[in-house]
Amino acid sequence: MDTFAALALAFCVLATLTHLVTSAMLVLRYRRGSGGKELCDRTAGKLPPISIIRPVCGVDYFDAVTLRSTFALDHPDYEILFCASRADDAAVPLVRALIAEHPQARARLLIGDDRPTANPKLNNVVKGWHAAQSQWIVIADSNVLMPRDYIAEMLQTWDAQTGLVCSPPVGSHPHGFGAEVECAFLNGYQARWQCAADTIGFGFAQGKSMLWRRDLLDAAGGIIALGSEIAEDAAATKIVRARGLNVRLVDRPFAQPLGPRQVAAVWNRQVRWARLRRATFAPFYVPELLTGSALPIAAGICAADAAGFDPSLVCAGLIAVWYGAETIVTRAAGWHMSAMSPLAWFTRDLLLPVLWAQGWTGNTFTWRGNAMTVASNKTALSSAAAQ
Repeated sequence: MDTFAALALAFCVLATLTHLVTSAMLVLRYRRGSGGKELCDRTAGKLPPISIIRPVCGVDYFDAVTLRSTFALDHPDYEILFCASRADDAAVPLVRALIAEHPQARARLLIGDDRPTANPKLNNVVKGWHAAQSQWIVIADSNVLMPRDYIAEMLQTWDAQTGLVCSPPVGSHPHGFGAEVECAFLNGYQARWQCAADTIGFGFAQGKSMLWRRDLLDAAGGIIALGSEIAEDAAATKIVRARGLNVRLVDRPFAQPLGPRQVAAVWNRQVRWARLRRATFAPFYVPELLTGSALPIAAGICAADAAGFDPSLVCAGLIAVWYGAETIVTRAAGWHMSAMSPLAWFTRDLLLPVLWAQGWTGNTFTWRGNAMTVASNKTALSSAAAQ
């Protein structure tokens, strides 16, 4: 076996073992359940008041369901602050109808278009942060489906070394192949890697659901400090780590119902996230090229051919190992799985090397009609100030 084949074999073995180890970590994580954490022990019978901020912008397929779930939580004392940048936003009539539908809830709609940062979503949240009446504040995207124990799950994750609790989105209720591919990206790829990193104490913030203690963020400059990066979750991660604290993820991430998805929209969203990861955590973005099954399987085939083994048998064996492990994780976690899932997983893995390259080849993207750049936050802030 020549040097190239030996390197290909080593890469294939290392990548496959990493895949199996992270898969095993997640299976154990989902089987252990939440174990009464420190905060809930201290506050048993007197859970703290919570403010929930939900920015809205336009109406997605399941928004009526996800926003309505905010009113059905089992926490005894919480307020809901919906935030819209404009009174004519398509989500405003829906929010007003939901508030009228639940007169017993402490819910308000705040409208205003302040632009203190380059991040339109963060700008929409700022007024909610200032209006919130609680020390504990949740910021949750409009497309997060909140289970009844949503607040309890987040509070149970908090301990003395925690500065922020988050949840990556887990795709559910996909309609069509485009949505199946998005599930494949969200679940078996992104959520798996994020939960594995959290399991070893190296969690990254995710902006879908974030539980803050107000004094911790205020000590770092307040809600505006999240505008120090073009992505608020990247800024949150750096702020928390700078204070010597940890970002923690809930044991069971919360669902994001998808509905129908166009393949082009799914791809554009993944490119946007890739460029944000590259711009904000470049050292961790570089090895993403080595994730997914496509390159390890290709390396295994090359090594098998050089060593005189049947490449087709090696390919079949590696496919069985990689996707068998993903099947086990998906079932253990209770994530979506259908007859189309294996094809969606394979499509995702074929796209990952292309996605990685796309992350390096541009700095611009569009988010809900807003043209944005990751070239530098200084440039982005100047652009926002000029609007």
